[in-house]
Amino acid sequence: MKRTLICLAGLLAALPAWSEVETYRIDPEHSFANWEVRHIVARVSGSFPAVSGSVVLDRDNLARSRVEATIDVASLNSGHRKRDVHLWSDEFLDARRYPEMRFESTSVQPSGPDKGVINGNLTLRGVTRPVKLAYQILGFGNDPWDGYRAGLMAVTRINRLDFGVSKFPEPGPIGNEVEITLLVEGIKLGPDGKPFSVKKAAEEKAAAEKAKATTQPAPAKEESLEDQLKRQLLRGIFK
Repeated sequence: MKRTLICLAGLLAALPAWSEVETYRIDPEHSFANWEVRHIVARVSGSFPAVSGSVVLDRDNLARSRVEATIDVASLNSGHRKRDVHLWSDEFLDARRYPEMRFESTSVQPSGPDKGVINGNLTLRGVTRPVKLAYQILGFGNDPWDGYRAGLMAVTRINRLDFGVSKFPEPGPIGNEVEITLLVEGIKLGPDGKPFSVKKAAEEKAAAEKAKATTQPAPAKEESLEDQLKRQLLRGIFK
């Protein structure tokens, strides 16, 4: 029984660190919701640089992952303040009444190890509609502050009229279709909900491996030829 437990502990220690479900907090300082829309015959773009929320990621089974994101409408920046003020007005985003946009996933359909489609509901200007986002996992890695991060990108297109943003509809000067690109950098959280510490995790793994080594039974000592002869001699005497 003891040997079985030791073997089980060894198997668990050998599992990859990412085999468990991971939670990442969206870093609002390094995440953006960028948008682009037709203006007459050209394209105008801007960004919402205040994105918050979380990504729960199961790397073994991406279909079990989920995303929640909130965008602060007041963070809108189109590079032209007068245009921003107009977009905040009730003719467009009506930011005073609806200060946030929100996305909540309902399912994830992976098409590969790092890409697929996220289905979910987008709430904009008080209206909730289903949307599909084509996502790509950009990578994972340690950051300079003893943390661990994930990078993700997701793209979708919405019809602004579906959300009540109906000023200047086509064939007017502003296109109805808006392309949205989410650029997300997530900070991994530990079981306690605090940022994951790479150093602490390495120390805990080293301690577990050390403890495992001390609990393993010592290998049997190989019997020398001299000991074998003595044993055979004694066996003949007391036979």
